[in-house]
Amino acid sequence: MGTLASVMNVSAAEKSEGTAREFYELRLYHLRRGPKQKLFDDFYRNAAIPAMSRAGIGPVGVFSVMIGPDSPTMYVLIPHASLASFGTSNDRVRSDPDYQKQGVEFINAPASDPAYVRVESSLLAAFAAVPKLEVPLPPAENKSRIFELRTYESHSKQANKKKIEMFNTGEIAIFRRVGLQPVFFGETLIGAQMPNLTYLLAHANLADREKNWSAFGADPEWKRLSHTPGNTDAEIVSNISNIILRPTDYSQI
Repeated sequence: MGTLASVMNVSAAEKSEGTAREFYELRLYHLRRGPKQKLFDDFYRNAAIPAMSRAGIGPVGVFSVMIGPDSPTMYVLIPHASLASFGTSNDRVRSDPDYQKQGVEFINAPASDPAYVRVESSLLAAFAAVPKLEVPLPPAENKSRIFELRTYESHSKQANKKKIEMFNTGEIAIFRRVGLQPVFFGETLIGAQMPNLTYLLAHANLADREKNWSAFGADPEWKRLSHTPGNTDAEIVSNISNIILRPTDYSQI
């Protein structure tokens, strides 16, 4: 199925179901070590996030890679209430005078000294079971938290849809029961390594992550669901990537 058809099908399904699923833009900024890392932070802290907030876009999450490839890479998660919001977001933000003023050094960086190496962008549609982004409660006693970004690739769109069905009808409920805290689940409509789905979990720390994943793996309902013919990883999941992220001090998530 073509990319445009996939996007239109999601939009049509949303209308017929009477749901209000969000859409997410996930940006990956590849940086170079050095002063441009601070320039990126200053841009999103002082220009981009305030302008998005004024445009009715948010909450916006900004994360650095704690454990994963291609450091320094910054991940930016931008929620949208509709495809129309996504389609007009760049124009709305860029037309903001304060955005242009506060972000001038980043926006107008010369070719000889660019603000970033490259940026990648994906568009995702929220799952029916988690139709809106869920911002975790602030950690107690000013402690930090970590986030886990997971992407499941499939060998075909049919297999990808089957894995999404598993999440919607049972797997996400098991996540919640064992303490794995969802932030979002999204079907990738436009992006790399398709077909795939991507989701984000919040953890108190690495020890908490290990404890909750162990509980999930031992859960009887998960064992039954994952061993049901047609649901096994060998049949519907071809690759899983996993990155541990740390939120910036100005991230809204």
